[in-house]
Formats: sequence, C-alpha cells, structure tokens
Amino acid sequence: MNKLVMKFMAAGLICAVLSAPPLLGQTSPGWFLDLETGGAFLGYCDVQIPGTSAGTRFSLTDDLETLGAVFFRLRAGLNFRERHTLWVLIAPLSLDGSGSLPHRLEFNGASFPAGVSLTSNYRFNSYRLSYQYRIKNSEKLRIGLGFTAKIRDAGIRVEGGGLRSEKTNVGFVPIINFLLDWRFSPALSLLLEGDALAAPQGRAEDAFLGLVYRTGARWRFRAGYRILEGGADNDKVYNFALVSYLSLGATYNF
Repeated sequence: MNKLVMKFMAAGLICAVLSAPPLLGQTSPGWFLDLETGGAFLGYCDVQIPGTSAGTRFSLTDDLETLGAVFFRLRAGLNFRERHTLWVLIAPLSLDGSGSLPHRLEFNGASFPAGVSLTSNYRFNSYRLSYQYRIKNSEKLRIGLGFTAKIRDAGIRVEGGGLRSEKTNVGFVPIINFLLDWRFSPALSLLLEGDALAAPQGRAEDAFLGLVYRTGARWRFRAGYRILEGGADNDKVYNFALVSYLSLGATYNF
C-alpha cells in the first residue's frame, strides 16, 4: 500500500469526524485541533528478517548509528455530550541510520557482505481513529478509557554495496486508549494519556507524560516525554523497538 493510499485513508478518517455531529445529535460540538512536535530518538531497535535462522539479528542502534529526527503529530476531533470524545490522529515517523557490520548480514532475502557501508531507514507511520469515554469528568480530575482503530504503515530498509532490501508492513491494529488528567492548580495539570495493548503476536505502547498549561478557554500548551514501544516475533519478522520523544504540543479549542 503506497503513501498516496495512506494519505487518502487518513483524509477519509478526518471526513468521518467532520460528518459525525449529525449522527451524534450534536449541533454545537467542542471541536479541537492539536499539534505535537519535538525530537524523536531511537532507544533500541532489534531486527531479524525473516525471523528464522535464515535472517541475521542485528541492531539499528548498537550495530548501526541511527540519528534522531524532528517529528510531528496532528490530531483533530470533538468532545460531545460532556463525557465523550472522538478524534483522528496522523503520526508519521522516519529515522535514518548508517554504519557497517563485521559479519555478513542476511536481511529480507538480500545478503550484505561484511564490512560494507550500510544505510538504514526505520519507518513507523500511524493513522488512528479513536473514541473515549470519561469515567471521571470533574474540574480537577478527568479519567478516560476507550478504543483506537489503528492503521500501521511500517517499514525497515537496508542498502549498501549495490544492494537494497525493504520489509514493509501495513495492517490494522485494535488498541485501548486511556487518559488521566489531574488539574492540581488553576493553570497547570499533570497529563498521562496514550494507547496500549499486548497480545501473543506482539505488543504496542504509545504514551505521553507531561505538564499542561492552560491560558484562557481555548489554548492549552504542554511539554513532556512520549514513549513508543513494541514489536512482533514470528517467522516472518522479529522486530522490537523503543522510540523516545521530547515533546511540545498545543491544543486549540474552537
């Protein structure tokens, strides 16, 4: 599935949110737009493709050097009927690396000789449609729980010595979303929110912890740390990765 199709699917999710108010009986929804940016850094990324003895296990952080990158995440949605929230999220991620291995690398059907200069790319684009219900919804404390339908567009590419191979994976992942927002002063609150799920096929966690500053009724600004972690272990692919984000964000309520 190419990038054009993924963008088309993301646009379709946005259209679904924009058409939601009539379906929900909501004439004056609480629309919001959220942008998050900062630096993304690969903590670890262990790879073996295929995930059998035919593939060589190596690390994009220990065997190669993967650089950090500026990231952005865009979210749009609405709050309705006091305790309900619906939103879409577009979260692209791409990290480049380089280096060499002292041994032959068998990766996704390609055989890279020992010592050859290699470049790599780790891609993990995410497109999500989420619904959340706030179990607790007071002025000082909000607790929410919901469901996220996630489309994962992932890929790992290695090239060098005239060879190039890329393993891609596009799939649907159902996960649970959560929220804890403790407003300990009129202007400041502690925010923990994210998506997470573990299963025999693998696991996925994407969570943010930080401080939120409110200025007026419309703007909220936040700063904190985000972690993206997970992976899968099967005959086709072994890959577990951790990405750390130093994050700044802003939310505008219409």
